[in-house]
Amino acid sequence: MFSHVVVGADDLEVSRTFYDAVLGSLGIPPGRPDEKGRIFYKFQAGLFGITKPLNGQPASSGNGSTIGFSAGSPELVEAWHAAGIAYGGTTCDDPPGVRQRPHGDLYLAYLRDPYGNKLCGLHWL
Repeated sequence: MFSHVVVGADDLEVSRTFYDAVLGSLGIPPGRPDEKGRIFYKFQAGLFGITKPLNGQPASSGNGSTIGFSAGSPELVEAWHAAGIAYGGTTCDDPPGVRQRPHGDLYLAYLRDPYGNKLCGLHWL
């Protein structure tokens, strides 16, 4: 459904280190810079990017926004979460685990990246 998602970051190297670890835990290759210095991660569903805000203002997170990443197993969700904590992220919301929903059970973990963007690792059970 989506072609890409991009989040802002003031220090691209801090964010690149974080996302290389977090996305790498899901088998996604390290990010690559484009001609403008933005970092992009290519995977089957599209692109994920990090950039300094183009308007020159400080980066900020979207309150109420969440970016979800699919994982092939609950173990990969755990590895994703652990990589995020190890590389500057912070856990948020409930601890990783099963959530029962009307549309099907999920295994979820939530993180905030170094700039406060809310992320979710998700595996459909």
